[in-house]
Amino acid sequence: MITVRPTWSGRVPARRSEDQVREAQRGTRRRIAVEGLLNYAVLHAKASKPFREQFSPDRLKEVFKVFVEKHIDIRIIAAKTPLPTEEAKIDDDGNLILIGYFDTTPSHVYYDLKYVLSDGEWKPIKINVNVKAPDKK
Repeated sequence: MITVRPTWSGRVPARRSEDQVREAQRGTRRRIAVEGLLNYAVLHAKASKPFREQFSPDRLKEVFKVFVEKHIDIRIIAAKTPLPTEEAKIDDDGNLILIGYFDTTPSHVYYDLKYVLSDGEWKPIKINVNVKAPDKK
């Protein structure tokens, strides 16, 4: 699990549109699935500043090593629609929280993501991805 808890005191936007939530989901899904597991420098460059300060590309490679060692290829999620288990929300610090899974077989890919609004874009500050059987969540 990759978690960064920065102190962020920016103005909390009043509301996020569904389009912005979907774009944040698509962006992270593509980065994790396609770029992240193949090129950790890209995932690092697209992340929020607090995330980049805590996790170098080499550290990201180490964190995601378990997927490589177990021959788990989560690139399939790039073509899947995320299925939220909770409604997207903005927390007290102004972070966008997305929790759900991708309906893959034989296991599901579960995600718990947190984004900060930076330079007009939602950028990840927390990425938690688990691959496990559907009945074990």
